[in-house]
Amino acid sequence: MTMQEIVKQLNQWAYEYYVLDKPTVADTQYDALYDQLVLLEKQTGVVLPDSPTHRVGGEPLKNFVQHKHLKRLYSLDKVQSFGELQEWMQKVNKAVGEVEFTVELKYDGLTINVTYEDGNFAGAATRGNGIVGEDVTEQVKTIKTVPLSIPFKGKCELQGEGIMRLSALEKYNREHPKDILKNARNAAAGAIRNLDPKVTAQRNLDVVFYSNGYEEGLQVHSQTQLVKFLQENGMLTNYVFKRAKTFEEVKAVINYIGEKRSSFDFLIDGVVIKINDFAVREKLGYTDKFPKWAIAYKFDAEQVTTRLNQVEWQVGRTGKLTPIGKLDAVELCGATIRRATLNNFGDILRKKLKTNALVFVRRSNDVIPEVLGAAEEGGEEIVKPTVCPACGFPLQEVGANLYCVNAENCRPQIVARLSHYCEKGACDIEGLSDKTVNLMVDKLDVRSVADLYRLTKEQLLTLEGFKDKKAQNVVDAVEKSKNVALPQFIYALGLDNVGTVTAKDLAAMFGSVDNLQKATMEQLTSIDGIGDVVAEGIVQYFKESQNLEIIRQLKEAGINPQMHLQEKKGPFLGKKVVLTGSLSHYTRSDASKIIESLGGEVSSTVSKTVNLVVAGEDAGSKLQKAQSLGIEIIDEQQFDSIVKG
Repeated sequence: MTMQEIVKQLNQWAYEYYVLDKPTVADTQYDALYDQLVLLEKQTGVVLPDSPTHRVGGEPLKNFVQHKHLKRLYSLDKVQSFGELQEWMQKVNKAVGEVEFTVELKYDGLTINVTYEDGNFAGAATRGNGIVGEDVTEQVKTIKTVPLSIPFKGKCELQGEGIMRLSALEKYNREHPKDILKNARNAAAGAIRNLDPKVTAQRNLDVVFYSNGYEEGLQVHSQTQLVKFLQENGMLTNYVFKRAKTFEEVKAVINYIGEKRSSFDFLIDGVVIKINDFAVREKLGYTDKFPKWAIAYKFDAEQVTTRLNQVEWQVGRTGKLTPIGKLDAVELCGATIRRATLNNFGDILRKKLKTNALVFVRRSNDVIPEVLGAAEEGGEEIVKPTVCPACGFPLQEVGANLYCVNAENCRPQIVARLSHYCEKGACDIEGLSDKTVNLMVDKLDVRSVADLYRLTKEQLLTLEGFKDKKAQNVVDAVEKSKNVALPQFIYALGLDNVGTVTAKDLAAMFGSVDNLQKATMEQLTSIDGIGDVVAEGIVQYFKESQNLEIIRQLKEAGINPQMHLQEKKGPFLGKKVVLTGSLSHYTRSDASKIIESLGGEVSSTVSKTVNLVVAGEDAGSKLQKAQSLGIEIIDEQQFDSIVKG
């Protein structure tokens, strides 16, 4: 995968996890790819503007009122072994001397930022991206462990974790058999991020308070004092709170928590270790994303054994087959697991998986389970398919993967290509859901994206669930998509390994589909982030006669994708700008968009071609390099003045 593709995938997973509360991958899978990106950035010195290494989380949904936090909410850096934890503690001790740490549970729920003013509950919001969250005041008001008034009369922001106890989940499911909740984390997150506060009230949630942000008049100087303050103000605090000075003492607490974990009436996914003294915390400060004075020790994901009964092969948009294992139902992390991905046939061989045999299954933080390997010998060999399970066409083997190359006649591929073409970020055709696309394929014989532009309102009215208004809306949306911008159109075509970022780069380089069709390997690989594999895939795509025919038909239908260039003007016109450090009033993404809208170009690396560096708090090596090269440097206040004119 290219760096752009890794960033795109991580941002998509982060969006599903933080914004939609519908995670689709295990934390371990996200962490592995994230670590790969960190290594790649370190090796190349390149950090893309939308890299998740800059960010805390995702963006708020549009149907919630946005809330700007008075003080930024950071996420925590993580370690996954005692060796990494000891290394972190040694680094801290080297920087500030011997200190006392606190050790607490890391609850697995939804972070809530609660504001109190003059002794009263004044509002609540989700963390969001750490700077802006979603206002959930009315929802949080229904949670009984959130006091509506407190003795403290100053103003403060207090952070806690919204959770649903396992006993509350069991009781709710018993009382609502037609509305079964699958797991405690998603039940809590879904209740808080629900527009109806009555739903929140029904779930019987708790908020466990553990941190403070903005404050006026709050006289606490350590985590120990803060916990005492929280308790004195009637708040639920961490079930486990221990103090320790040495690594061995911290390790002993973690082992104790690990032993007791299965008996807790709530989900946890690790332990948080913090420096107790707030003054020492201030000396260490923050990175772009994390406080340097705290770390999360992540537990290994829980695993169980169950029987792998059979393997079902699914065909994707590119024709790649993915094996899905059907399992005996097993409870894991508060959810019932019946299916798990087996990745590819090469993975099946490597893990020595067989049907009618026990396998190890792991599920981290209520997301997609993974099969780790065989738990016993025996069973039946999983036979490598030779023909496509959907269309019967002979398969081709490429590395560890199997492909169906009958793209024009294989139904799952047809449906997936149509859905991809219509999705947001591509041609964005509203009203064409996966369900509607399936109906069109089955009932209207829609076979290619070009067929969408031949549909009539009368044809749509023959589909189940379509009335006059809905049919007209789809016709209008299809017509509107004819004016799609070139980057979105290139992405919509579905070229292998071409995501939205690469599509934007291709559009900027070639300016039209006609020019892109003639692109050479040398031209393509001259673009940052495009290597031989991606370039070869692009060249090959435009060699395929069926692809050229589809593009011809799309043009014939009236599609003429353009760059939609706007005349650039503004204070950054002609300047290449680098952002480094943490900005208190702008996310990295927002600042980049502002610079581009005012005529500038955002670069992720400092070089002699850079004209300006905007340096926020905790700016590191990029600032030093800019100083050595004599590049103009401004701080956030100066940047703000330029932006506001």
